[in-house]
Amino acid sequence: MKSQKILNDPVYGFITIPSELIFAIIDHPYFQRLRRIRQLGLTDFVYPGALHTRFHHALGAMHLMSITLDNLRIKGTEISDEEYEAALIAILLHDIGHGPFSHALEYSLLAGIPHEELSLMTIELLNQEFSGKLDLALRIFKNQYERKFLNQLVSSQLDIDRLDYLQRDCFFTGVSEGTIGADRIIKMMAVKDGQLVIEEKGIYSIENFLSARRLMYWQVYLHKTTVSAEKMLINLIQRAKMLAQSGEKFFVTEEFEFFMKNQVTLSDFKNRKELLEKFLQLDDFDIWGAIKMWKTAEDYVLRNISHMFLTRKLYKINLVNEAFSPKDLEKLRQETLKKLDVPEEDLHFFFSSGTVSNYGYLAKDRINILTKSGEVVDVAQAADLPNIKVMSKIVEKHYVCRVKKLISPL
Repeated sequence: MKSQKILNDPVYGFITIPSELIFAIIDHPYFQRLRRIRQLGLTDFVYPGALHTRFHHALGAMHLMSITLDNLRIKGTEISDEEYEAALIAILLHDIGHGPFSHALEYSLLAGIPHEELSLMTIELLNQEFSGKLDLALRIFKNQYERKFLNQLVSSQLDIDRLDYLQRDCFFTGVSEGTIGADRIIKMMAVKDGQLVIEEKGIYSIENFLSARRLMYWQVYLHKTTVSAEKMLINLIQRAKMLAQSGEKFFVTEEFEFFMKNQVTLSDFKNRKELLEKFLQLDDFDIWGAIKMWKTAEDYVLRNISHMFLTRKLYKINLVNEAFSPKDLEKLRQETLKKLDVPEEDLHFFFSSGTVSNYGYLAKDRINILTKSGEVVDVAQAADLPNIKVMSKIVEKHYVCRVKKLISPL
């Protein structure tokens, strides 16, 4: 039977697909598309092994969810077979709305539409196709189901999503500082008054998890070379959209051309089903195919940035703790303008500045610890863990990135 399908995952070993419905969802073109979207976008420019996909991550998260639910059942939490399958589907589809290059193009190819909204609409679309069989999964995903711990396993500061991506990203990048001990965290999970809690003896595993996540942000997700590469890609897409909307024609796939020419809003997606279906045809290969063609484009901005991507000649970047003064920024800007000899109105494609931020723990979305006396307390208030209080502070870093020289002249 198809429902007995087993997949071999490099992180966990064998993963079983537990039902016909879940197999059918995995087999659906919308889900198969995740094979063509990298989990870490352009991070392989820094860590060559970071080539895993959203497909890998979604299956891994489903596997961890099944282990977690089995563990909660052993501890006496009643979970029906319907709830069990729905929770697996909710976590399996939590990233289904990601566009090409995951987060890098979330606010440039589309007009600031978060992937969570697109994931929700895609699950609703799949629910129609599967004749309402995803109803409960949708309620869990939207936090509209009365058993709140199921939604907390899908989306919270200690959700299954984070447990998988930290382990998986750690594995594929080789950054061992991201090791979190997910097995122990899952074993320490319990349900108290309908809420997800961690038993007190697991508190140091939580501290390690929060520290590891913070380290992974600075060493992997917000590594300065990744920031530089993502900024290049954003600038490239903005230039392409500008040209497309002014009537210029150049090689791109039909779906990519549509989203470059049209400013599609969230309400457009909600009101026109065909727009979401068109978006769900897009993946990393649409972008890479265009970049390969654009390296010989007439437009010098497209030509240069595309060529730089293909030869890994990335923007030079300075990432510092203190904000650049307006005077320093203007000096760097003028130096770049003089060196490149480009029209001033085009300089922003070759010179960018901004901030990136990271936090370890947000107290407003608390992680609850179940003490031995049966009391539930926020992990930040737990005894002798000053490190977590420190991690509650949002840390900002400031960057300037700029082209060193044009590869192809104007």
